[in-house]
Amino acid sequence: MKATIYDVAREAGVSIAAVSQVMNGKGKISEERRAEILKTMERLNYQPSVIASALTGKKTYTLGLVVPDISNPFFAEIARAVEDQGHEMGYSLIICSTDNKDERVERYLSLLQQKSVDGMIIGTGMDNKDMLKPIMDRAIPVVMIAREMQDLALHTVVVDDFVGGRMSASHLIALGHQRMAVLAEHSKVTSSRERVKGFLHTLGEAGITLSDTSVRNCSYTVENGKREALSLLEQPADVRPTALFCCNDMLAIGALQAAKQLKLRVPEDVSVIGFDNTILASVTDPPLTTIAQPIEPMGKQVVDLLLMELKKRSQDKQRVVMRPELIVRQSTGAPATQG
Repeated sequence: MKATIYDVAREAGVSIAAVSQVMNGKGKISEERRAEILKTMERLNYQPSVIASALTGKKTYTLGLVVPDISNPFFAEIARAVEDQGHEMGYSLIICSTDNKDERVERYLSLLQQKSVDGMIIGTGMDNKDMLKPIMDRAIPVVMIAREMQDLALHTVVVDDFVGGRMSASHLIALGHQRMAVLAEHSKVTSSRERVKGFLHTLGEAGITLSDTSVRNCSYTVENGKREALSLLEQPADVRPTALFCCNDMLAIGALQAAKQLKLRVPEDVSVIGFDNTILASVTDPPLTTIAQPIEPMGKQVVDLLLMELKKRSQDKQRVVMRPELIVRQSTGAPATQG
């Protein structure tokens, strides 16, 4: 037989009201007792009816996470961090991948409303911000992670992308590079725009300019990174870039593949630096120099902000900006020659 709320209360040694308060996030219950009740619910496999809860206006203890592509290691790691923190607080997670396409974003936002999620975490770009209006009109809490909606009042957790771009440029300049190129994501991706801005700003301070053709906008995939890198690296040795700044690790891996195909040595012939510091960065050949995002703290912070919004709606929204870190590995070094 399925466990009931009465079974949970008996096993945990508490009242039914205490179990109900934990399920609804109410009442003055210590964190220790709350954890005990949640563990008892898990051990007994107690599953309150989500449908019934939604119909009665109660919490469903589910959150929605909307990301561009769960196969991208950065968003996979973000999802895991969000899921871990949500689980710690008694919530389940529904993950949706949009490929940065507005029609898929709209479909998934509608689906999450139908599922009566308690709140949504948005980590994908979208051209039509009006898609969020029906959700906000229904007072469903929404927070952003790794993306920004600058003209909407939403809690936001991001890394300082501009500073990350500056770090990349400073590292390559210190190594002696003068001819550089950039593999950027689509211009509607705010994080990528800021990374490129920071990179170019620092180059400008050092008196280095890049031609328009040295900044390539492409999709975030390894295949696109490889294609654009091939186009840059196939140039004659005296004009091709000696370093590539890639706005995510997937593009950087594509650049490493392009260099290998052209029989160019990394980093002697071309240095490659990525962004994100996903698990892939440490297993590439050579291991990838990259800008690390604090993925686990970002996931924890965005869930905490969402749950805070669930408890008490606030007109004042927080914009939490976390600092990136340069992780130097073997994919960057001094250029063999500038030609």
